[in-house]
Amino acid sequence: MKAILIGLGLGEVPHLVDFVDITWRIALVLILSWVLWRVCKRLIALMNERAVARGASADELKRVETMSQVFRYVVRVVIIIVTAMLLLGELGISIAPLLATAGIAGIAIGFGVQTLVKDYFTGIVLLLENQIRKGDSVDIAGKSGTVEEVTLRYVRLRDYEGVVHFVPNGLIATVSNHSMEYANAVVSVNIAHGNDIDTACAALREAGAAMRGDPDYAGAILGELDIAGVEQLSDSGMMLRARFRVWPQEQAAVKRELIKRVKAAFAARGIDLAATQMVLVGGKNSDRPLRVAMSNGRDED
Repeated sequence: MKAILIGLGLGEVPHLVDFVDITWRIALVLILSWVLWRVCKRLIALMNERAVARGASADELKRVETMSQVFRYVVRVVIIIVTAMLLLGELGISIAPLLATAGIAGIAIGFGVQTLVKDYFTGIVLLLENQIRKGDSVDIAGKSGTVEEVTLRYVRLRDYEGVVHFVPNGLIATVSNHSMEYANAVVSVNIAHGNDIDTACAALREAGAAMRGDPDYAGAILGELDIAGVEQLSDSGMMLRARFRVWPQEQAAVKRELIKRVKAAFAARGIDLAATQMVLVGGKNSDRPLRVAMSNGRDED
C-alpha cells in the first residue's frame, strides 16, 4: 500500500502515507476476521442441516445443537483474541511484554480461579460424554428444570415455575437426565383390600388400550402398558403400579391422562380406592386415639 501511495505522489507527506497504510491494514484485519466468523458460522449451520437431512434422531439433534452453540462460543472468543493481538501489532504496540505480564498475572491469580478452571473442565467432560443437551429435563446440583443453554462454564435451567437457575459446571457431581432416549410415565394407585387384583389389572389394561387408540396420545407412547402388579401391601390397601414407555418430555402429559382414565375405569368396574386413615387424639382425659377412615366420599363406621 505504501508503494501505491508513493506512486500517487504522496511520498512527500510521510505521515499521511503511514496513517493511510496503518488504516488500510487495520481495515483488512477487521474484514478478514468478519469473513472468517461468517464462514465458521456457515460451516456450523451446514453441520446442523446435514444432521437434519440424514434423519438424525431427536437425541442426536439435541447433541448437535448443543455442540454447535459451544463451537460458536469458542470460535468467537478465539477470533476476538487473535484479532485484538493483530490490531495491537499494527498499532505498534508490542504484545510480547503484554504476554509476559499476562503470564505473571496468571500465576498470581491462578489459585483464585481454580473454581473457574474446574467449571470449564467439567463443562468439556459433560459435552464430550453427551450427558446434557439443550432441551433436556434434568436434575443437577439440587436444581430441576429444562436445559435452556449449555456452556463450558454453566448450565442454564428453567424450572416448572419459570425460575431460571444458572448452575456452574463445577458443582455438578451427578446428572439425572429425564430425556435420554426415552422416559417412563409411571402411575401408582392404592386400592382397597376387598377388590379383586385381576379385575383391577384388567381396568388398567383397558385404560392403557384406550390411550394407545387415542390419536392425541398414540404418537407419544412407545409400547403397551406395562403392569408391574402389586407393588406393596399396607394397612390401608394394595399399591398397584403401571407404566408407559414414552418419548422424552411426554411423560408428564401421558401420566396425567392415564390417571384420569384409570380413575374412570375403576369407577366403571366398582373398584374402590384405599381408605385414608386420620388419627385424632382425644382430649386431655383420653389416652386412646380415635381412628377415622375416609374413602370415596362414604363414611366408615
